[in-house]
Amino acid sequence: MTKAIIFDLDNTLIDFMKMKKIAVEEAVDAMIDAGLAVPKKNALDELYKIYYKVGLEDPHIFERFLKKITGKVDHKKLAYAIVAYRNVRTGFLHPYPGTKRTLIKLKEKGLKLAIVSDAPKLKAWIRLVNMKIDDFFDVVVGKEDTGRLKPSRLPFRAALRELKVKPSECLMVGDRPERDIKGARALGMKTCFAKYGYEGDSKVKSDFVIDDISELVNLIKDGNRH
Repeated sequence: MTKAIIFDLDNTLIDFMKMKKIAVEEAVDAMIDAGLAVPKKNALDELYKIYYKVGLEDPHIFERFLKKITGKVDHKKLAYAIVAYRNVRTGFLHPYPGTKRTLIKLKEKGLKLAIVSDAPKLKAWIRLVNMKIDDFFDVVVGKEDTGRLKPSRLPFRAALRELKVKPSECLMVGDRPERDIKGARALGMKTCFAKYGYEGDSKVKSDFVIDDISELVNLIKDGNRH
């Protein structure tokens, strides 16, 4: 019987990549307005190369970008980028449609809910508070809690320990097969692939696949009959 659900955060509850793409594009436009003499497409390509190398949560991404492109960090251009990025981030960070309604129904079933994210814990909480869904979660595990990123078993173990449930009593819901699904399966948890948040090959070894977060409600109902 499922007693708890662990969620990934970005691209599982939050449409993070939509926000990220818009924010990065605005930041590049702002740097060009401030005098950066680089074609927009080239700048975007270079920024994403850096992101994929150092991670989407890197707080120094624009410094790294300016240093690589121009050989130095121009603080005026950096300020333009940061202000533009933050303005977009605040306005475009939203949960997927139906998320809050789904969380309400899951809590009504008596399920414990947790977050396991590779983001810093404070950033995870800020996103949850910003979207007004923080009260649904009993536990949030961020990268500093174990010093390890998914698919390491440690973040999942930390969440299970705080939830006080066994791996067999917990379902992991995430959009990244190589991180969320792989790590949870290694511990003996049931897994649910959030296909709607993933842009790659959808051939994933998971117990369940959902195209919309609202499908979780019936999935839990059916699973708990056995």
